[in-house]
Amino acid sequence: MKQPLAPAALYPPFGQYSHGVKAAAQGILVTSGQLGVAPDGSVPEDAGEQARICFESIAAILREGGLSLAHIVRLNAFVTDRKYMPAYMKARDAALADCPVKPASTLVIVAGFSRPEFVVEVEATAVY
Repeated sequence: MKQPLAPAALYPPFGQYSHGVKAAAQGILVTSGQLGVAPDGSVPEDAGEQARICFESIAAILREGGLSLAHIVRLNAFVTDRKYMPAYMKARDAALADCPVKPASTLVIVAGFSRPEFVVEVEATAVY
């Protein structure tokens, strides 16, 4: 269903992601960007904890659609400062550790989100 693409002419990915993923699929599930807000409305100060919550939220959305994190073919992530990149990447790698094909992934530094306490946002595209 999914084939990782890693052309020999390209420098290897900088982390646990694929340069590209070819997916022969009938359906697609796209999440909205998920912020690091817990079900009780609290927002942890720690970027890694916010990222963990983002991935838990994405997993819940996928489960609601009958899918899992293994169905993700594309991640778009946003952080408000370079200092948050390692914490985000650690949370991403932990969330996707059991996925045999790592999704394509983009990480962008942005000026901010809807509320100043948010420092990480993640959106996913999954196929089935």
